[in-house]
Amino acid sequence: MPLRNDSSQFVTGNGDRAEPVEIWKARKLIRDQSDGELSLTEVAKSVNLSANYLSEKFKEVTGINFVRYVGQTRITKARDLLRNSNLRISEIAFAVGFQSLSQFNRTFKKLSGRSPSAFRAAGSRQAVRC
Repeated sequence: MPLRNDSSQFVTGNGDRAEPVEIWKARKLIRDQSDGELSLTEVAKSVNLSANYLSEKFKEVTGINFVRYVGQTRITKARDLLRNSNLRISEIAFAVGFQSLSQFNRTFKKLSGRSPSAFRAAGSRQAVRC
């Protein structure tokens, strides 16, 4: 059973350090609420840390900054919807938490290497070949 030590990290039975509990809570909150508005300040408040400290610690632990993590979480959900639904791309963009279609398209292409429509078309072609 994990025990909590003074640095607010869980320690596993063999002494290995795991993710700090505040970062785990922040990542869970992002995953669970990524379809809505998420700000660093609000997430920090919900895990009882300052925004600056959460930002620094988040990058240190995850290797990516808060904004990129939120974007990746949303794009992962969008990829699933593009593969498994008939929703329009604009509907998917808003369903996964983007505030504008252009922001969604820009982020999707940056993180996936292609546009949402190209991603969907590639998935359709693969399904036809099977």
